[in-house]
Amino acid sequence: MRKSVIVAALVLVVGLIFCVPEMGSTADLVKIKTCWMPEHELFFGWYAKQKGWDKEEGLDMELVYFESGMNQMEALPAKQWVLGATGGVPNVMGALRYGVQCIGIGNDESFLNAVYVRKDSPVAKVKGAVSKFPEVYGKADLLKKKTFLVTTVSSAHYAMSAYLKVFGLKDSDVVVKQMDQASIMAAFESGIGDFACLWAPYTYKAAQNGWIEVGNVHTCGAAIPITFVGDKEFCEKHPEVVAKFLRVMFRGIDKLADEGATEENIKLFQKMYKEFAGMEFSAEDAKKDIQGHPVFKYAQQVKLMDASKGQSEVQRWEGLLAEFLYTNGRMNDAEYAKVKDAKWVTEKYLKMVKTPIPPYK
Repeated sequence: MRKSVIVAALVLVVGLIFCVPEMGSTADLVKIKTCWMPEHELFFGWYAKQKGWDKEEGLDMELVYFESGMNQMEALPAKQWVLGATGGVPNVMGALRYGVQCIGIGNDESFLNAVYVRKDSPVAKVKGAVSKFPEVYGKADLLKKKTFLVTTVSSAHYAMSAYLKVFGLKDSDVVVKQMDQASIMAAFESGIGDFACLWAPYTYKAAQNGWIEVGNVHTCGAAIPITFVGDKEFCEKHPEVVAKFLRVMFRGIDKLADEGATEENIKLFQKMYKEFAGMEFSAEDAKKDIQGHPVFKYAQQVKLMDASKGQSEVQRWEGLLAEFLYTNGRMNDAEYAKVKDAKWVTEKYLKMVKTPIPPYK
């Protein structure tokens, strides 16, 4: 009898040992909602989930779909996300309205936010009219009072503004028609509007349609980043979680920075767009997407975000975007004063990232 009791006790103890959850098990993971658009930077979150990198950091990331950056910002008060990636322009508006912080850089999307016309447009026949911008098409009298289809307060809107600025024009000199990106594609194909303002991957479809790129952010002499962002309240309460999130992001960044448009990465991008957004992506478009978005590794970002000697480079970029919004009547004087110095761009969490960054293989 005594032996049976001892055996039973041992079985119970062993059972308890094996039932105790390990650190990093599902029960211990910090669940966080993260915001993404169907764009290049999505890879960093999507691939991390494929590989389980978030769980290695004690996180369980949920990837939440949004069509545009402003949709992301408008969803923040309802706590539909706490961390993620957005365009440089909506980041400014998010900082103004909701205290959204810029915590890192996803990529440089200057080359793939562009303005298009149909191939029979007279604008397509005039290139280099402004000598300082030899790759830009058009001239002022061909643009005035024309209709621009654009997702307002977005990176594509910034491309439009930079394009107009080449010719000394503003938003008020043209007709601005607000649409989401998918609607712009459909409308422009149907003959609506004179100009279509797009971001990748819609720019690839525009090229396939035979539309002519008349200017992009880079050729118009400007720059625009995709930013990693966070809800201010969440970030300040959980700085260690933010640092872990960034550490996860850098593994995907390192992969693209080191490997570029390999056959494997091209296939991954095709799978990502199909699974996350239901978008069919050709291998050629996936290749363009990878090649057209320069990324910044950890050491590079530390330099770009360094504000120890004054305004950082990223703060300068975001300050210019704030100026763009102010100049085009999207902010009043008091609002512009709140964001023009871009102090909401912070290196705090970047400096907390544990290094070295783990390998991506």
